[in-house]
Amino acid sequence: MRTALVIGTGLIGTSAALALSRRGVAVHLQDEDADQARTAASLGAGTDQPPAAPVDLAVVAVPPALTGRTLADAQRRGAARGYLDVASVKGGPRRTLEELGGDLTSYIGSHPMAGSERSGPLAASAELFEGRPWVLSPAESTDTEVLNLALELVALCRAVPVVMDADAHDRAVALVSHTPQLVSSMVAARLRDAEEAAVRLCGQGIRDVTRIAASDPAMWIDILSANPGPVAEVLAEVAADLDETVRALRALQAADDAKRRTGAAGIEDVLRRGSAGRERVPGKHGAAPADYETVTVLIGDRPGELARIFADAGAAGVNIEDVRIEHATGQQAGRVQLMVEPPAAHALTAALRERGWPLRQ
Repeated sequence: MRTALVIGTGLIGTSAALALSRRGVAVHLQDEDADQARTAASLGAGTDQPPAAPVDLAVVAVPPALTGRTLADAQRRGAARGYLDVASVKGGPRRTLEELGGDLTSYIGSHPMAGSERSGPLAASAELFEGRPWVLSPAESTDTEVLNLALELVALCRAVPVVMDADAHDRAVALVSHTPQLVSSMVAARLRDAEEAAVRLCGQGIRDVTRIAASDPAMWIDILSANPGPVAEVLAEVAADLDETVRALRALQAADDAKRRTGAAGIEDVLRRGSAGRERVPGKHGAAPADYETVTVLIGDRPGELARIFADAGAAGVNIEDVRIEHATGQQAGRVQLMVEPPAAHALTAALRERGWPLRQ
């Protein structure tokens, strides 16, 4: 691939353009908002000038509701040899393109499974897709050359290609992406009118659950409007679990021992099923989940503290598999949880103690 046209210079479009430009592809940027395209160009994502001839691949990175029409328009003006979209739903855009008389042989649907609660070109990064799954949903008529262009795009973005049927993809993202967004927002909504004394008690758990609730509502309305059926089906199952859980909690309040035992059994059931589901979430680099030992270090909120910890761990020959930070309420301090392979935990603990780090058991 030598040339590309990125239509839509938000987070995903600009990130893809940055990755392609960094690897030698001549990228042209197009956006209804000319200022946004100029911003992406100023970041090194390409040029906001139109291409003089058809490019190798057009990447459509606009909201799902506009994707099909944007693809059809690009095809009508012969913008590229191949066309690909990065919308978070796949069935709807393909059907719209087909209804508008578009050419399915030169088109392939795709969805990079990466993003951020931030949006716009200023949030973009050439490394956004590295190591992340990138779903490709070719139609039966998709030309082999177009599939190869899509695979080249994924490789240049350092992502991992996953071939998937369009409708199966939409059901999957309803479960692993769209429903979690709504549930996170629902939990966060409880905080809006909560008493200040309660909100001040927020810890890492509520931060983890509500992190994605900070996402742009307008963006999510576009996404959910394009995939309402599958999301509603998953939410209906969540609602059934919620109803059962509420009944179990009410039973725990009963004076009758039998009812309390029934309530406890109901709570245990949902917790166990949740634990079993969590164990199926892929681990590091998409591998099977691994059990790590956690070494907790108390640190001050000062420049260079994390760098010192990582340097000391490196000097001890220990690889940090994952890290979490929990900030102390009302204090300029916090706890850093370092996840390591179990055999390395003792060596890391000894090395950090030797270098004067206060550890928490």
